Parts: sequence; structure tokens; C-alpha cells
Amino acid sequence: MTEKTGRDDGKTKAPNKDKPLYVISVAAELVDMHPQTLRLYERKGLIEPSRSAGKTRLYSQRDIEQLQEIRRLTQELGINLAGVEEIIKLRRKLDSLQNNLEGRIKGLQQELQQRMQAYRALPSSIELPEDDENG
Repeated sequence: MTEKTGRDDGKTKAPNKDKPLYVISVAAELVDMHPQTLRLYERKGLIEPSRSAGKTRLYSQRDIEQLQEIRRLTQELGINLAGVEEIIKLRRKLDSLQNNLEGRIKGLQQELQQRMQAYRALPSSIELPEDDENG
């Protein structure tokens, strides 16, 4: 959308959720956590913020969403950090398996299309044997 007209001009790109945008103080404020909590989650491997050239932690929108999910799991559902670690590992594995499956499906679809094209390219004058109804 353009800012002036409010209409979609077809040129706007979807926001990149992986772009490092927020320093730790801003990220902590966005998710209503203490910066030290974010450092703890990083040490535990629950979150992996990017680093600037000066080694400053930079959090992406995807990181913020991950932190919000960690907060939901720990505070609303009462899951401890060990449980959260397992949930995250399982989700990552599930995502990997899903991506693998989607890739295999895409490959099979392409193969099927190629075979259909080859079948359509066969001469139509080929006569198929007819079923003999009398035996």
C-alpha cells in the first residue's frame, strides 16, 4: 500500500520477519520481560538473536513472536523451561519434516506433470485393444 493513497500499488513487499531490528531493551519491553530474562533464554538456546558488528544483540520480529510464545507457555500454561525447550525442539523437528514432505510432494507433482505431458505427446492414432465381451 502506498502511504499517500492507502491503496495497494503492487510494489510493497511483505515484511521480513527475520530482519534484526530491536536491541535487547526494546525487545524486552515489547514482550514485557526483563532483559536478563532474554539473556537467560539465549543461554538456554530458546532464542537466537542476531548480533551486530559490535556484538549487540538484535532481535527480529520472528524472535519477538518466539519470546511471546515462550511467555505464553511459561506463564499461562505453567510449563517450566525444560518443557519449553522440548516443545521448541519438537516444533523445529516438525517444521523440518513438514518442509521435507512439501519438497517431496512438489517433486512428485513435477514428475506427474512431466509424465502427463509425455503421455499427451504420444500419437493419438495408437489404438488400444478393446475388451472382448464374449470371452
